[in-house]
Amino acid sequence: MITNHFTPGSPCWLELAAPDVGAAAAFYREVFGWTDTSAGPNTGGYRFARLAGNNVGGLGPLMEEGEQPSWTVYFAVPDAGAAAHAVRRLGGTVLVEPLDVMGLGWMAHFLDPQGGHFAVWQEGTFAGFDAADRPGSLCWLDLWTPDGAGARSFYGGLFGWAFRNFALAGADEYTLVGPEGTGKESVHGGIMPVDPARLSDAAGTALWIPVFRVDDCDAAVARVGDAGGQVYTEPEDTPGVGRIANCADPFGAGFMVLGPSE
Repeated sequence: MITNHFTPGSPCWLELAAPDVGAAAAFYREVFGWTDTSAGPNTGGYRFARLAGNNVGGLGPLMEEGEQPSWTVYFAVPDAGAAAHAVRRLGGTVLVEPLDVMGLGWMAHFLDPQGGHFAVWQEGTFAGFDAADRPGSLCWLDLWTPDGAGARSFYGGLFGWAFRNFALAGADEYTLVGPEGTGKESVHGGIMPVDPARLSDAAGTALWIPVFRVDDCDAAVARVGDAGGQVYTEPEDTPGVGRIANCADPFGAGFMVLGPSE
């Protein structure tokens, strides 16, 4: 379960990079009911996405030529510099060195050894999202990767995650992940080995996919289509999980919507 009680190695922020921030904000407003507000001057057009007055993520412009629209998950760490050293030691790549973000905290961006893009956040005056695991907010994370064992080794070494096998319908292997020693209630995602041919959007590399909770999966998918998004897989019941569908916004940033069974 994803919460805003952040422990080291737990997700604490979610950020969209889009070629048109205003259009992206309008899309997610239609799908999830988000509002948005400017992060302030000198922030390059960055906006906070809000749900009932609570921050649920960030929306920002593409920062580099050739960058693809995508969601990036941030994991909480006590020391972003130490995380960067660990990423290198474990075979990952540092894309953005630890950077002080206006006193709010320190961020850094990485690739895991399978090419999966993620980030870390060291809290300053800003901890992360205010709300999670409620309709319209982040409730789960999936890592699709060409090397499940390699992903477990890397993230276990970096964040100290605990792993537990889960029988997921349609998957040969699925591993639940969460911070070590925090109990099953803190499990926040899963790692699934995927044929690289199915990772064509990420050039065969690993891909973190945010999952947003919704009250009604079918209605949410209809809103995705009506708002100009893409529906890759129609809503489907998954035993022990709920009703889920794989989608993307109008710019191709992928996400899933889930109506939990519990």
